[in-house]
Amino acid sequence: MTNKKSPSIHILGICGTFMGGLAVLAKQAGYHVTGCDANVYPPMSTQLEAQGISLMQGFDPEQVSLNPDIYVIGNVVSRGNPLMEHILNLGLPYISGPQWLAEHVLQGKWVLAVAGTHGKTTTSSMLAWILEYAGLAPGFLIGGVPQNFGISARLPGAPKQEPTGESPFFVIEADEYDTAFFDKRSKFVHYHPRTAVLNNLEFDHADIFADLAAIETQFHHLVRTVPNQGLVVANGKETSLKRVIDKGCWTPVEFFGGDDGWQADSLDAEGGFDVLLNGQAQGRVAWGILGEHNRMNALAALAAARHVGVSIEVGIAALAEFQNVKRRMEIRGVVNGITVYDDFAHHPTAITTTVAGLRHKVGKSRILAVLEPRSNTMKLGVMKDALPASLSDADLVFCYGEHLGWDAAAALEPIKHKSAVFNDLSALIEAIAQQAQTGDHILVMSNGGFGGIHAKLLERLAT
Repeated sequence: MTNKKSPSIHILGICGTFMGGLAVLAKQAGYHVTGCDANVYPPMSTQLEAQGISLMQGFDPEQVSLNPDIYVIGNVVSRGNPLMEHILNLGLPYISGPQWLAEHVLQGKWVLAVAGTHGKTTTSSMLAWILEYAGLAPGFLIGGVPQNFGISARLPGAPKQEPTGESPFFVIEADEYDTAFFDKRSKFVHYHPRTAVLNNLEFDHADIFADLAAIETQFHHLVRTVPNQGLVVANGKETSLKRVIDKGCWTPVEFFGGDDGWQADSLDAEGGFDVLLNGQAQGRVAWGILGEHNRMNALAALAAARHVGVSIEVGIAALAEFQNVKRRMEIRGVVNGITVYDDFAHHPTAITTTVAGLRHKVGKSRILAVLEPRSNTMKLGVMKDALPASLSDADLVFCYGEHLGWDAAAALEPIKHKSAVFNDLSALIEAIAQQAQTGDHILVMSNGGFGGIHAKLLERLAT
């Protein structure tokens, strides 16, 4: 009897949250998976190594000697990448990550896709957890690590309890960023959801979208793919989403957060709230997760879960046991009474809600906000004028200004009395440590590794 060779893929850009999750799914599906990237840092590198996936630093053309069945290309890879150029010259087979996922994982599944400028990761995590709690054993691919699962991706039918068979459900974080250098459509057009959540829609990704209307067009492409027996769950406060739906929608729509549909009421100091549907009380979410954005995320998750048959009562019970995603107001350590948080916020709207949520939690205690404007949109300076207002709830602001195409100090001029900009990471850490006092809360915000600032800052505070 001969052993059949496992199918193999080599992933270019494997340490991005999407491509790393795809790698995990492929490994679980029996593929031999290898990958490469320019920069490797936790939590994705840790997760991949724990899965036994071999990582290679850089894009050396010699990697073609691995001879995989196909190369899966992340959108971090552009023309001129030495490995990609070699693949093209040799005529080797390649495919985008979203298309590979659609063909090899999502085909035949009931896909629940969560789209939006903000809250995709948290809402996807809530939704996957509600389905898990209800015994539906969903698969998922999420752009972060949901702490209820400890992993960012898995195939369906692998619940914590004994499997009861293959689950049809798959929850995916549906990103509007483009697919690959050879496919400039948004990733989410590949997913063909039956349940689509439109969380919110603002201007972002200024490196690939000219204006908000261009993003609305992509969102309408997503709406066009939802069947008429499906469901669109949309934020009723967002005029941009109403414009998207008004362009044409062939699917029932449920709104949340607006004047009708799903609403949050009777907020308490701990973050708990009542769930209303069409004005009728459905139950109370009792949890310690703060911020209006998280209440909206919860309503969206409850609506999407109800579409696949999970009762609102069960969904509310699941949310009481929901643990937030890593890098979402995650406490990294407490030293001498000073608490250091890590958060993924990088867009001014997300910064505003994150700082406001922490302010609600800590009352009059000082908040030291530490910001790395690292996303492509922030590096271009498109949102720089909104930064001072987004940081109004912070007592002190420290900005890391290296590699920016604009003057961070000038942008923060309206709050210059409480802000400082540094181009050297060590100097930044030292300045924070000099200012920090017992009882302070240091909120570090970046969508990258930020040079390992959290551990370095905690070490410095300890001295």
